[in-house]
Amino acid sequence: MTQAAVSELDERVPGRRWTVRLDAAGRGSAAVRISCSRPACAEQRLPSTAAGRAAAVAHLKAHLRAAPAPRAGAYCACRADGCHTHLPDSGRNARAEPWRCGGPVVLAVVTDREGRWWQALECCSRCAAAIPGAKTAATSQAPEPHPGERPAPVAAGTPQFSDGQVAAGPVPAPRSAPVRRRRRQAKIAQRIIPFDLRPVALRDELIELGDLFRDYQQRAEPDLALLAELHTRKANAFAAWAEAGGDIRLRLDAQRAEQAATAALLQHQQRTGQSASGTEPSVARLLTGPTQWDHARAVLAHVTDTAPLPGPQARLLVMMLTLRTAHTGTGNLVGQDLTGLGLTEPEDLVAQLTDCGWLCIPGTPGDLLASRPENPTPISVPSLTPHPDTSGPFTFGKKMRPKLSGWAQRVVSDKKLRKAKTTADTRLLALVLATQTCADGRLGPEGQGIDLERLATWCAVAPGELPHLTDRLEALDWLTEPSLTTRLTGLLTERVLPLTCPLTLPATEPTDDQVAVSVPTLSCE
Repeated sequence: MTQAAVSELDERVPGRRWTVRLDAAGRGSAAVRISCSRPACAEQRLPSTAAGRAAAVAHLKAHLRAAPAPRAGAYCACRADGCHTHLPDSGRNARAEPWRCGGPVVLAVVTDREGRWWQALECCSRCAAAIPGAKTAATSQAPEPHPGERPAPVAAGTPQFSDGQVAAGPVPAPRSAPVRRRRRQAKIAQRIIPFDLRPVALRDELIELGDLFRDYQQRAEPDLALLAELHTRKANAFAAWAEAGGDIRLRLDAQRAEQAATAALLQHQQRTGQSASGTEPSVARLLTGPTQWDHARAVLAHVTDTAPLPGPQARLLVMMLTLRTAHTGTGNLVGQDLTGLGLTEPEDLVAQLTDCGWLCIPGTPGDLLASRPENPTPISVPSLTPHPDTSGPFTFGKKMRPKLSGWAQRVVSDKKLRKAKTTADTRLLALVLATQTCADGRLGPEGQGIDLERLATWCAVAPGELPHLTDRLEALDWLTEPSLTTRLTGLLTERVLPLTCPLTLPATEPTDDQVAVSVPTLSCE
């Protein structure tokens, strides 16, 4: 019976098969070569890979259109390729039949995943379904039995062919080519999140935070409240990650994220006029941030150290001229800028500054005092002019300078100070106090007051003159509850708080104990 089956196989014709290949035409060239296994097809050369693939697909389609329908009497062409359907099992439950072909003969098309070759072959539908990525282009028709002829009985173990039987049931669908999917490599802050990180909730939180930070970087406008929230979540997640893995660097990252959250929240509160508690509106200050406040104090310190003339009037004038010319050493000035400072002899002071070489003007001091806004006088301060090999005394840029100058002008030209025609020493004290307060208006760091010797140095007066000046500011609703011992304590009034530059505590490095504390928002158990 087995010999009969083998003889029957020999009588069947082999399935047709042809292959279209795409290869490089040579080194150093983008040209490709198309070859077909059919002897009658000539080789083609095309200038690019894309054009070659298009031509190869068109060539194969032409073969499929010209080829006749699949022959029902053909056996599978995939046998020569070692199709696993035709390989015998080697296990204990090896199949008894020599092969497992079945169903009608089809014309299948197989494509290389990299797009380097295309193949069409005749095989049975069962083999076509077993080839990954194979697509059926045509199906053969089963031969009709002659009238009155009964199909011969088939003994057990005899091979079954598609030309001698009608396919039972639907033709199996071809299996799709397997898609290789790489695991997603999740990152946050240039750190790869381990795939086996536990607990899973911690890993999911880190992945989500990484996505949220990347989305935030694509925003057109900043949202400091959202940024503060993201940094807070990052601090909590990194602290839990450090607890799970025992990495000290993650603990330091968590500390930095917590500091970044605090800074972002503070900036948001300053921009929106909210207090730290969120219950009361904070002061909308003219200078809006710690950086600007520090720049104002830096200018005051520079003027204190480098003023060319003694006395509070010269100090105030030098302060205002420095703010006018701080960035490039040059600026414009009109007479009203000088007459509104409460100076007794402004022309004489300008003359002294020009005589000592600190100030340069194109005309006389009288011409400067007579200048109008429509025709300002250009001035220059040589000591503030930057040189190519050295940097200037200040670090702020050209956009910051007018903000600082406008702030100082608002302070010394306060409405009540102007109406009372206060002198230059009183206005200079008001300017100094505006830079030496807490956020709530209390004088000195943390409201502990200002040392009288330092205050007298800033104001260019003797310490004994300070009580009179502070009483004058109290009468003008600038200062309340002043007290002078070795320090000046008191509180600036609410109306002048927008003009203040609060003192900020210097940032400190986290201690070992602070680093060791983890934020228990995410459990690591």
